Amino acid sequence: MKLDRILPFAKILLQKAVTAGDVVVDATLGNGHDTVFLAELVGEAGKVYGFDVQQQAIDASRERLRQHGLLDRAVLFHDGHEHLAEKIPAVHHGNISGAIFNLGYLPGGDKTIVTRPETTITAIDQLLEIMAPAGIIVLVIYHGHEGGAAERDALLAYCRGLDQKTAHVLQYQFINQQHNPPFIVAIEKI
Repeated sequence: MKLDRILPFAKILLQKAVTAGDVVVDATLGNGHDTVFLAELVGEAGKVYGFDVQQQAIDASRERLRQHGLLDRAVLFHDGHEHLAEKIPAVHHGNISGAIFNLGYLPGGDKTIVTRPETTITAIDQLLEIMAPAGIIVLVIYHGHEGGAAERDALLAYCRGLDQKTAHVLQYQFINQQHNPPFIVAIEKI
C-alpha cells in the first residue's frame, strides 16, 4: 500500500514540525509509544511534556522511556491535558512546535476511562495560544467506543470553526473501511 496509514502519517506530520532542541507535548501518554518517538525527535536539548489521567499510562510511558534511555528528555504529568498551559513552564510558551493526542481509551486499560471533547478542546485552545507559529497539533481520533462519536462530532465542529487566518486544518482518513477506523485531524498554527 502506498498511502500512509493513520499512525505513520501522524508521525510524518510531526517530523515536519519538530526538530532537535524543540519543546513538544504528548497530550495522551497511553503506553508511551508517541512519547518515545517525540523524545527521539527533540534530541538531548529538547523536552517532551506528557499528560495522562491514568497512573498505568504514566508508569508504562516512564518505563518505555527508561528502556530507550530517554527518560531525561520528558516530564510526565499525572493530570489531564486540559491543564497543560499551567503545567508547562512559561519559559516554553511560544516555543512548542508539536503536539499529539490519541483520543479514546488506553489500549489494554480501563475502556470506561475515555477522553472527552470538552477537555480536549480546552487543551487545543491552550496549545494554539502557547505554540510557536507553524506548530502542528495532531489529533488521532478513535471513535468506535462509547462516547467516541460525540467526541468526534464535537471536535470536527470545533476544528471547522477555527479561523483560517489563525490555523490550517487538515482531515486525513480512509473512507471505505469498516468498524469506525481512526482518522487524523491536523492543526497548523499560522
